[in-house]
Amino acid sequence: MSGTPAYTVRVAEDPADLEACFAVRKEVFVGEQGVPEDLEYDAHDAGAVHVLAVREDGVPLGTGRLLHGTGAAERTGGDPAVGSLGRLAVTREARGLGVGVALVRAIEKAAHARGLTAVDLHAQTQALGFYERLGYAAYGPEELEAGIPHRSMRRSL
Repeated sequence: MSGTPAYTVRVAEDPADLEACFAVRKEVFVGEQGVPEDLEYDAHDAGAVHVLAVREDGVPLGTGRLLHGTGAAERTGGDPAVGSLGRLAVTREARGLGVGVALVRAIEKAAHARGLTAVDLHAQTQALGFYERLGYAAYGPEELEAGIPHRSMRRSL
């Protein structure tokens, strides 16, 4: 055994899983990055598919969400076949363990299961290389979201 804690990634199905997702987002986006809490949580959370990475002892390590259908339209140029990956967050202790990659792939799997043909996202510019390594291509201009520079990216499924 390598000493690296094992973890699993699953779709958040119950209220406890959703609370864990929101707690990770609060820790990373609100606590570390200074995103105002009222911007971090939005009406899209209710209809989104949330994924959660948890350590084998139950400690949450990361989360992300998939918007699809009308929830994704404003972020994907209105194309109903494109989902929107967002709110990808990995706790400081879990960075470098592959949790982010596992979360992205779980979101893509959920998108494919819903018949989507591509996934868009708005990446913080400091994370462009991470998403490029996963097959995403940047397009459009750099824009500020919550005071943080972002670029749009897309990957066909």
